[in-house]
Amino acid sequence: MTVLRDYATTLAQPTLPLGEPGGVRYDEVVAPDGSLRPAWKGLAQVALGLTPEELKRVGSEISRFLADRGVTYVPRGSAAQPWQLDPVPLIMESAAWGRLEVGLAQRAELLNALLVDLYGEQRVLREGILPPAAVFGHAGYLRPLVRPSAHDPEPLLLSATDLGRDAEGEWHVLADRVQAPSGLGYAMENRRVLAQVLPDLYQETDLHRMEPYFAALRSALLNAAPEGVTEPRVVVLSPGTHSETAYDQAFLASTLGFPLVQSSDLTVRGGWIWIKPPGWPKNGPTERVDVILRRVDADWCDPLELRGNSRLGVAGLTEAVRRGRVRVVNGLGAGVLENPALLPFMPAICDALLGEQLRLPAVQTWWGGDADGLDVLLDRLGESDEKFVVRSIDESRRAHASLTADELRARVLAAPYRFVGQERLALSQAPVWSGTGRADAQPVVMRAFTVRYRQAFRPLVGGLATVMAPAAASLVTKDVWVVKGASDDPDQGLVDVAPLDFRPSIPAMAPRALEDMFWAGRYAERAEDLLRVLITADAHLEELTAPVESEHGIPARALLGVLQRLAGRRSPDPEEEFRSLLLDEDRRGSAAQALDRLREALEGVRDQLSADTWRVFAHTDRAKKALRTSERSHRITESAGRLLTAVLSLHGVTASMIRDPGWRMIEAGRYLERGLQLCTLLAATTTDRHGPQADREVLEAVLTAAESSVTFRRRYRGNVRTSGVLELLLLDRDNPRSLAFAFRELRMHLAAMPASTGSTRPERLLEHLETALENLDLQALAAPSGLRRPRLQRYFDTTRSQLMQLADSIGDVHFASGPEPQTLSTMSLIEVQAKKS
Repeated sequence: MTVLRDYATTLAQPTLPLGEPGGVRYDEVVAPDGSLRPAWKGLAQVALGLTPEELKRVGSEISRFLADRGVTYVPRGSAAQPWQLDPVPLIMESAAWGRLEVGLAQRAELLNALLVDLYGEQRVLREGILPPAAVFGHAGYLRPLVRPSAHDPEPLLLSATDLGRDAEGEWHVLADRVQAPSGLGYAMENRRVLAQVLPDLYQETDLHRMEPYFAALRSALLNAAPEGVTEPRVVVLSPGTHSETAYDQAFLASTLGFPLVQSSDLTVRGGWIWIKPPGWPKNGPTERVDVILRRVDADWCDPLELRGNSRLGVAGLTEAVRRGRVRVVNGLGAGVLENPALLPFMPAICDALLGEQLRLPAVQTWWGGDADGLDVLLDRLGESDEKFVVRSIDESRRAHASLTADELRARVLAAPYRFVGQERLALSQAPVWSGTGRADAQPVVMRAFTVRYRQAFRPLVGGLATVMAPAAASLVTKDVWVVKGASDDPDQGLVDVAPLDFRPSIPAMAPRALEDMFWAGRYAERAEDLLRVLITADAHLEELTAPVESEHGIPARALLGVLQRLAGRRSPDPEEEFRSLLLDEDRRGSAAQALDRLREALEGVRDQLSADTWRVFAHTDRAKKALRTSERSHRITESAGRLLTAVLSLHGVTASMIRDPGWRMIEAGRYLERGLQLCTLLAATTTDRHGPQADREVLEAVLTAAESSVTFRRRYRGNVRTSGVLELLLLDRDNPRSLAFAFRELRMHLAAMPASTGSTRPERLLEHLETALENLDLQALAAPSGLRRPRLQRYFDTTRSQLMQLADSIGDVHFASGPEPQTLSTMSLIEVQAKKS
């Protein structure tokens, strides 16, 4: 029995999997008579041949591909979770989609017209079509935008609509998403992955490809620039890497070719929006922003006029919008359209503003500000009807989940205009692979997307479906496939998508992005060097069984001393210590922490990185998972080796980057950290004397940890002496692991930075370090004084201290972006002046 045949057989049983007493749900695959829906009939041979073993393989490959791409979702208040994609797509035929498409286009046009009216003439309010309390009582209605100078005839460019089918298969609107619609990037990622893991089914299905839609969106954003702008600069404004849909935002920015920025990257000067340059505010901006695709909720976008405690916005953005100096997509006031209190009035609004009958009905909704609606809310609350939900018009659905019926009733009575009641739709069901050998019927919701392209609203032919299983541990999604009516139909119905002609340019990098790149280089080198020391130390662990007075265990103790200097000490047991260094992300200086911080730094500039970057972390995650589930000691070395291989592969990825300031900062960070790590390694191993044989073994371990043993053997023919090792690791300018090489590379990359002049403080500090290194007298430096080499120790301590100063000065010159944003004081200016006097 194959999976879909078994699923169809189960549906034919007297009790449907999701059936309710006296009712059924619409099934997306199987018709009531047990036959396949029209969209699936053409795929019967391939689709019905999917066995449990095949889907198990596909499910595993989906998880691996998504991990390799670094696709994550961040539930509110939780850590990032892997994105979940069900292997069975949601497939629709062309005719059925065509009817839905018309309704989606009409709805987007209606929402745009309503948004223009609410912030302009307010006809629907004056004529009583829409009660004012339903609008003015919603937090998304931004009064600073209600003025003629802020009028935008096309404030809505990209919208999303959440849809569900009823028992008869008719679509209903569950919610409008226009504030900062998310999911388009996830939808594209779902499509790419399924095309790889189900190539036969994908190629058999003549479906609409999604790429032309992204080209249309890019063109629409470029054409959205204020009047008179011939070479527009577009940016994607993100709340940051901890946003729920940070991956989606970065995917859009990368795919569209626009910079991904955060509020700290932008500033207002002269009424215009600019990208901050390195050295801001001493250096004036040169890159003006014309269009902002925002993924920050409107009330957080401007701490000056909207939410005073916001650090996600740009002070002065609202005034720039009012002046027409920048176009924000979607308009700052668009959040009011997500108000569920509007749903009961949408048919009348559509008739008034468009002169048309509303094509897509919404889920049945009652507004508490209306007397009849309030009666329904109170009656259904008293009945404790599970098919009825009461929610606030501008709060999360979870905001009142913990309240009893009486408590919720009291809140409704206190402010009835702030609540709506909605009938729960008996959502359609679709097969969802459970991983246990069968597909279970689960309810699904589809998110459709619409973009304004060439004066018309064009829905994406496809979408993003979400499984609404109540007991689901994490979000599970489905790809939405729409089969073409004819094989020669153009994808997405778009024949030719041509953006504005403009000269290519390299986008400016904000100081925050440069800082992320710099720290990425540092953390990558920090992880690599610690892993090399750990692997070398692990190879010497058996020596620790020798008596303390024996020279045989000295190399192992020396390397453990290096690790202790780098990351402290947690356990006297070396194996437990090594596990902690590899797994404990909260341990300062550990390899685990370095990798975690490396990932975080790169997340901030994801739009500028190759997709191969995230394979690195997929490999490190698998290596750490294997170590956590194994108690065997050999797994430590194996996992450390796998982690090291992953980090080394990152060097190969960054080697393919364009040689812009971002890449320069990665390399600068790498070589600065290499200098610091090398000084720590040598200070802990070469400044003490233990005896000829022990010193030789320690030096050989140092060469291994510094990846220079092969070079040393070829050059010095096995004559291991302190002076030779120091010469190779300090002075040899041709050895990539030497201090001299690191200084030279660091100088080259700093000199190429826009803010460098040849005489900046970082350049001066580095010149001092290079001069001191060139003037080293190795023989005198390595000369012992009893059992120690104090002058060598002083050199390493001094060099480390100066390298730390250099790191700080690099931040001051290249990452400075002005003072940290401060929340507006609750005191008036008079009170402030009174306190000063």
